[in-house]
Amino acid sequence: MSLGGGLKLVLIGDGESPHLLKWARALKPRVQLHAISSRGFLPEFQQLLPDAQRLALNTAPDHGGGNVALIKQLPKVGAWLAETDADWLHAHYLTSHGSLAWAARMGWRLRAQIAGSAWGSDILVTPYRGGAWRWMTKKVLRECAVTTSDSIHMAERMRELGAKEVMTFPFGLEALPKQNAKKQPWLCFANRGLEPIYRPQLVIDAFARIAAAQPEARLVVANDGSLRQTLEADVAARGLAGKVSFVGRLDAQAQASHYARSTWFISLPESDSVSVSVLEAMAHGCVPLLSELPANRELIGDSARGLIVGSLDDLPTRMAILDAAKLAVVNRDWVAANGLFEPHVQRFLTRLKELTPT
Repeated sequence: MSLGGGLKLVLIGDGESPHLLKWARALKPRVQLHAISSRGFLPEFQQLLPDAQRLALNTAPDHGGGNVALIKQLPKVGAWLAETDADWLHAHYLTSHGSLAWAARMGWRLRAQIAGSAWGSDILVTPYRGGAWRWMTKKVLRECAVTTSDSIHMAERMRELGAKEVMTFPFGLEALPKQNAKKQPWLCFANRGLEPIYRPQLVIDAFARIAAAQPEARLVVANDGSLRQTLEADVAARGLAGKVSFVGRLDAQAQASHYARSTWFISLPESDSVSVSVLEAMAHGCVPLLSELPANRELIGDSARGLIVGSLDDLPTRMAILDAAKLAVVNRDWVAANGLFEPHVQRFLTRLKELTPT
């Protein structure tokens, strides 16, 4: 184990992702932290870690695979890691950054062990694209001394693919948000990416049913993506332009204000693990309307804390009979008990220390 400050750990992931930044903020007070980014680094990362403890590869990785540019950076990564001499390489998103960590460890005979954090599609989608992807995923999982998953369902898939030890905890919130806004009864909020996997068209279809039954209903669509123009045209064609607002990507403060005012949160992806967005919405007292997926049932039970949306036909009726004000309190309390990040990071680091040779 490294001297003077406990474990020396290198985060390997996308330094332009707010999710990796959240990990960095949680780990910084507890370890000697370094970071490698397949792209660049958010400004907050640059404030968190000095230049010598960061390596930006400035590639444009495709999280669906095909990361040739990333593998070409292997000599630079291997040399940097050999000089850093860390106890742990903590790879986020297994098929890209996990394979980079494994290749560097093998090629430069690093003493570091690998911890891998799965993010969702790297386990639930990529291995099923073909034999080569499945082989790579299995190889990375076997090379990890410990892995993390944010849902029981994904943890089971990881074990089936050969993971040794999987720690399961939600990629939760850093703190509970303040409650400082009045809810608008039929205001809906959606903020997943406007890409096919998140099925934003289904969100619009669902809202059209809601608005037909509740004329005062409104929908705010945050985030961006390849389907935005198509969705805006569809909304206009349906005569819903006055009820649906597309607001693009929002910073954390603007997003929090939308959560705070909204009564309903709509998230209907075709594949997902436990979503941070859903946890954020629940912490703000929103009632989630979610697609039929195992991880979503983990989050809201059998419609105990929201609704699993199957058929859209009866959705407005099912919404109308819920006590949204009561569920706002239930959901916030549930997140306080189950969805905060800090205690799980501490448990994760305790396990790394147990696995680190003295």
